[in-house]
Amino acid sequence: MNGCKIGLLPLYLALYDTACPEIRPHINEIHATIADKLRDAGLDLVCAPVCCVKAEFRAAVDTFIHEEVCAVITLHLAYSPSLESIDALCRIEVPIIVLDTTEAVAFDSHTDPVEIMYNHGIHGVQDMCNLLLRRGRKFFIEAGHFEQSDVIARVGRLCMAAIAASKMRQARVGIVGQPFDGMGDFNVSFEELKSTIGISVVPFDFGKEPVGRYAGMITDASVNAEIEEDLRRFEPVAYRREVHERTARAGLLLRSWIAEKELTAFSVNFLAIVPDSGFDCMPFLEAGKQMASGIGYAGEGDVLTAALTGALASIYPLATFTEMFCPDWQNNAIFLSHMGEININVVAEKPRLVEKDFPYTEAMNPLVAYGRYMPGHAVLVNLAPLGGGRYSLILSEVEVLGIQGEDRMADSVHGWFRPRQPIAEFLKRYSLAGGTHHLAMVYGDVIGDLIPFGEMLGFEVIVI
Repeated sequence: MNGCKIGLLPLYLALYDTACPEIRPHINEIHATIADKLRDAGLDLVCAPVCCVKAEFRAAVDTFIHEEVCAVITLHLAYSPSLESIDALCRIEVPIIVLDTTEAVAFDSHTDPVEIMYNHGIHGVQDMCNLLLRRGRKFFIEAGHFEQSDVIARVGRLCMAAIAASKMRQARVGIVGQPFDGMGDFNVSFEELKSTIGISVVPFDFGKEPVGRYAGMITDASVNAEIEEDLRRFEPVAYRREVHERTARAGLLLRSWIAEKELTAFSVNFLAIVPDSGFDCMPFLEAGKQMASGIGYAGEGDVLTAALTGALASIYPLATFTEMFCPDWQNNAIFLSHMGEININVVAEKPRLVEKDFPYTEAMNPLVAYGRYMPGHAVLVNLAPLGGGRYSLILSEVEVLGIQGEDRMADSVHGWFRPRQPIAEFLKRYSLAGGTHHLAMVYGDVIGDLIPFGEMLGFEVIVI
């Protein structure tokens, strides 16, 4: 799943191997069956051997650390005394996800008493979870029968949240230029981002050598191939080939830098795009393509929101950077837009290739892929700095609206959403929570996945 491994830790009682060794083969079968169910859910498992005593748990955790797993799933195959496992569990720095399940779907007066031995893991779960709480170790838990409920899917979604959290902690965010002067809401020092979340910031080097190296990777053939692909994907409007060529070169230069530096996200301050920067024009189009490929983005040098968008885009193909621009008080909706950046996966119709006037610097006009956000259910996601190394993750379920009749905003990044409360109440609550003017939006019924994502990162989660 997204190149990230998940540890599976099976727990058992050593006493049973001496007192009733005949049950162990079936216990092993249960373990294998549930592991297969987790793999079927898309998890790349690192499976520890069945663990009973402290030394075995230590060895299992050593393996998980070596394999750099993003989360550990615990599975009680029977009762397991918590003092055997707790020290090892507290060494785990990734999320602990407790899968509370048993083999039998029914356990009633007609059940053969021998089945007790195969179905009593829940009180081992209770023992362990109590110790985790007493040790101050946060955990996540899902319960249900592994075949007759959706518990495997729920655990899988927790693992996706853990993977996104891992991506956030390991984010490598490139920045072209400096953060936009005067924008304070996302202004957190790069050192603080590294120490509090783990985000590494990689500035673009405007020197002649690196720019020349990236430019040297671009051939006429690669530019022509990029243009042909664009003309297949997008609808050209008032089209000029020369504008497309410089747009493609700027995008390919940016793409070479992203690949060389192994970036998970990036941000461009459009004021840094000047004639001697190496970019002939602002790479709006490439930003949309990169988001569609799973690389995060945010405008104006906002590396914090770029890292957030990258973590989300690594899991959700329909995640994009956006901004709330204008309230529609009459229709209880809010207008979304930005200068020219949108994940092209979330455009309602075929995006329009439009030459954009660029009066902000002496750089030349670029081509931009304009379009409207497709209608559907989505979640707004904002990461707000609170000061003192604290952050809040603000989540709000919204409906992205379709339109009827004329669309006078066609040549722009645009769309409208409606929150679940009147927009006056929504806007009030958003700002009271500290919500910034840069945010991400993810399509789908994903708020239940994003809450644990925030909790796994230690953010205060606020749902509006």
